[in-house]
Amino acid sequence: MKYEQLAKDIIDNVGGKENVNRLSHCVTRLRFVLKDEDKANTEALKEHDGVVTVMKSGGQYQVVIGNHVPDVYKAVVSEGGFESEKPENEGNNDDGKKKGIFAKFVDIVSNIFIPILPFLMATGIIKGFNALFVALGWLENTSGTYLLLNAIGDGFFTFLPIFLGYTAMKKFGGTPFLGMAIAAALVHPSLPGISSGESIMTLFGGTALESDVYIAFLGIPVVLMSYTSSVIPIIFATYFGAKVEKAFQKIIPTVVKSFIVPFLTLLVIVPLTFIIIGPISTWLAQSIGHGVDWLYQAAPLVSGLIIGGLWQVLVIFGVHWGLVPIYYNNLAVSGSDMLIAMTFAASFAQIGAVLGVWMKTRNQKLKTLSLPAFISGIFGITEPAIYGITLPLKKPFIMSCIASAIGGAIIAVTGAALYSAGPTGILKIPTFVNPDHGIDGGFYGMLISIVVAFVLAFVLTYLFGGVNKKEDSKVDKVEEVTNNEVKATLNEGEETKVVSPLKGQTVPLNEVSDKVFASGAMGEGIGVLPTEGKVYAPVNGVVTTLFPTKHAIGITSDEGVEILIHVGVDTVQLEGKHFTAYIEQGDRINTGKLLVEFDVDKIKEAGYDVVTPIIITNHADLGKVVTTDTTNLEVGEHLITIKD
Repeated sequence: MKYEQLAKDIIDNVGGKENVNRLSHCVTRLRFVLKDEDKANTEALKEHDGVVTVMKSGGQYQVVIGNHVPDVYKAVVSEGGFESEKPENEGNNDDGKKKGIFAKFVDIVSNIFIPILPFLMATGIIKGFNALFVALGWLENTSGTYLLLNAIGDGFFTFLPIFLGYTAMKKFGGTPFLGMAIAAALVHPSLPGISSGESIMTLFGGTALESDVYIAFLGIPVVLMSYTSSVIPIIFATYFGAKVEKAFQKIIPTVVKSFIVPFLTLLVIVPLTFIIIGPISTWLAQSIGHGVDWLYQAAPLVSGLIIGGLWQVLVIFGVHWGLVPIYYNNLAVSGSDMLIAMTFAASFAQIGAVLGVWMKTRNQKLKTLSLPAFISGIFGITEPAIYGITLPLKKPFIMSCIASAIGGAIIAVTGAALYSAGPTGILKIPTFVNPDHGIDGGFYGMLISIVVAFVLAFVLTYLFGGVNKKEDSKVDKVEEVTNNEVKATLNEGEETKVVSPLKGQTVPLNEVSDKVFASGAMGEGIGVLPTEGKVYAPVNGVVTTLFPTKHAIGITSDEGVEILIHVGVDTVQLEGKHFTAYIEQGDRINTGKLLVEFDVDKIKEAGYDVVTPIIITNHADLGKVVTTDTTNLEVGEHLITIKD
């Protein structure tokens, strides 16, 4: 709410909301397209305490706010009742160069599954404990208590396609409730009973796909599959459903579009799913499940070592999402999963390493960080441990991966498996109880694996983790730069250097063509006219901002220096064209790492100035900013010195 008054003042001074055709924002400024710029009170806005300045460029009325522009943008959208748009080109941040097929797949999967994961975990816990109570003899599986708890725990997973229909359709750009309607048809309770009758024909006889046909749609045979708890069929169905819906949206008159479009879409996509999409995707799902099972059965020890050992690495890079559909598919196809089961020891290995650091270190801040990281790790939340302690220290992370590999191997060779969805950490233990056979050898194997992983990681870290050396200080730096309210850490009399992220010629900041940067309103610094289209990290630190168009990068150094690298002037209007990013917001970087590539010639041909301002945005908190006298720069040469 602190930007409410500022938002009101901005709207009033741009001529009121009725004078606004379009509103978006970039990394530092609100970008209005006004019906009549003469109605805007530019001088009043320039004098406003919350506004840096105002610029008119490229048909846009730009109100310069600063680094907190996203919060101001939200307030302006809310106050003016504007349609919230994505920041400039957010929808086009994939230029086809950075993301490959697998990266796109991971992005789709994560967006589909993330919204429903808390509920899968919650119901998985209930189902797991229910099975554990039966195994311990506390409940009979015919009792009313068991049946009701089972309905709570199993209901969400049974009708999982309906929930996936919503999130998948939303991801693919269709109407979410239409996705739910498609899924509801697939899991309609009347369909399973049809298969108990007499078949009218057999398709694919004598092959692995041999199927009895019990019904036909307009004379076309329909192979009925069980779609309850399934994953892959509804994702494929909503993908094609979104395309069909968009096609009808273009041709149906607006006056009847609200009900005719879903009417026609359902009539097309649901039969198509039953006849073609559903059977093919189900056979694909079954093949994946059988393939994973075959690999596991062929070499369980090797599988456990590899999956267990690499799991935390996959999590760091976000590619673990590629295994999530296989996990839920295995539960649907065979009722159990051994793939994700082999990763279970990883979180216990992580907290074992953290305990080793806590016991060995003499760094008080490191001890303080270790305790909450240890506690959250018990419940499977290992990010504080990984990013705050073990990964910055490097060796403890390696030790945890070794211990996790051993734990994964134990789980694999003892046949431990997951029988329901559930959270990570200690609350996942009940989901290893076999609902048909109770507590078996696999369950005890899982318990042994987490104890071994925990103890081994602790011992290896304590003995060989490199704690009490210079590595300790790295954790201090990570904590400082990942804090939302970073404070400068320069001590009196110290100075910090920033090296050049670009190869090119220096340009005094006051000669940069963008008046906002030239005036020093955004901070002190220098410009570079690049002769090579590559931006490298000028410091060790964290990427705190990467604008979707990839033209602007905000970095906070380990010493608390906030740096803005803005490639070119008004290049946000290129909408990401000619830019390729190799980092993401939140990434930790070291000096010299390649951050972004851009095509200098094509940007110039498009009519944009490529002079790149490099700004110290929090110079007022640090001290004097001194820029280099060198004219021609190589990457890595001294560029800026900050003196206390």
